Amino acid sequence: MTASQHDMKPILILGGTGKTGRRIAEQLAAHGLPVRIGSRSATPSFDWEDPKTWAAALDGVRAAYVCYYPDLTVPGADEAVGAFAQLAVAMGVKRLVLLSGRGEPAAQRAEELVQQSGADWTILRCSWFMQNFSESFLLDAVLSGEVALPVGAVGEPFVDCDDIADAAVAALTDDRHIGHLYELTGPRLLTFAEAAAEIARATGRDIRFVEISIGDFKAGLIAAQLPEDLVGLLMMLFTEVLDGRNQHVVDGVSRALGRPARDFTDYANNAAATGIWGEAQ
Repeated sequence: MTASQHDMKPILILGGTGKTGRRIAEQLAAHGLPVRIGSRSATPSFDWEDPKTWAAALDGVRAAYVCYYPDLTVPGADEAVGAFAQLAVAMGVKRLVLLSGRGEPAAQRAEELVQQSGADWTILRCSWFMQNFSESFLLDAVLSGEVALPVGAVGEPFVDCDDIADAAVAALTDDRHIGHLYELTGPRLLTFAEAAAEIARATGRDIRFVEISIGDFKAGLIAAQLPEDLVGLLMMLFTEVLDGRNQHVVDGVSRALGRPARDFTDYANNAAATGIWGEAQ
């Protein structure tokens, strides 16, 4: 990457402390590119629920990674993303890379609004993150030795957040990705039971998968004191999105990056080596 006055303008990473944003920020910094983190705790502050904070976050940046928290399926998320994209373009920030969700109609409405905004857009439409087992709401279940979810033998092509980050960095820094929608999945389908078994093998621990009712699942989320919006999101994902609609693998990672997608086995082995799932019993 060559340095220029344009290159020295920061790249805004919304959700820059999250699973994908953190990785993207680290990669860009490693390339010597300045980064601005978009979060409530950052300076300037960015809050999706307070549009008055958006302009300060966008001021002087050259591109933005758009990640809506907690998910684009939240009511009103698509309108917020569309309004943000329009403001970005009006402020001269045309390069936008949107993190989207696979099989989610609301997310696809957000994609359309970004595409219609006049931005130089790239869409990353992703399957379930592998890192949900190690950096998100499934971590406690893995640590307990029992992954209890309201899902049966539905295959999911889990995608590695490192692949998402690689694709996002490419899209933020290389004009060849403008106007492309990349559907990002892993290289094979696994059920949640098979994913738990892979983690068990990697850790040497006894980790069981148990299929439970949607009612019991919701009760467990509430008992764990998860935020209401996250409870609603997880309920929607397990009652609607995991109905088999995403039960196929696509080649978005190889199209975006020219290499195969990372496999769940490699993810599980690498995560286990960090000790995040505890010591083998």
